[in-house]
Amino acid sequence: MLTRNHHFTVVQSSTGDCAKGLIAMDAIEHLTEDTIEVTANRPGLTVIDFWAGWCGPCRAMAPQFEQAAALRPQYRFAKVDVDAEPALAGTFGIRSIPTLVVLRDGWPVAAQAGVVGADELAQALDRLAAAPTAAAA
Repeated sequence: MLTRNHHFTVVQSSTGDCAKGLIAMDAIEHLTEDTIEVTANRPGLTVIDFWAGWCGPCRAMAPQFEQAAALRPQYRFAKVDVDAEPALAGTFGIRSIPTLVVLRDGWPVAAQAGVVGADELAQALDRLAAAPTAAAA
């Protein structure tokens, strides 16, 4: 169970057109309480989409998330179904869905609720990757 103190920076969002050329869904990990530690503690950026099947905006976010994963294969992309994993959603303080949480080297560095366009997400991830880490600052 991830038990770190979560302080987030906001990633700006806007909606975008539906993406084309989506990647295979098996390239996006589906996280559970049993698998979060391995994924969360990997070096580099990991972006997690907290979602639910009944959520209309989550369904709109899904192709944007898949397209962002195709645009930026150097980053890891994962999803958490909040209905199947409510404790995990609680650990990250998820209050609305869809919400994206970005981890850097296992630490939360950004979060954004709502639908985010693929290009905007990819650019935000690039900015986060280029930003100095707290340890280096």
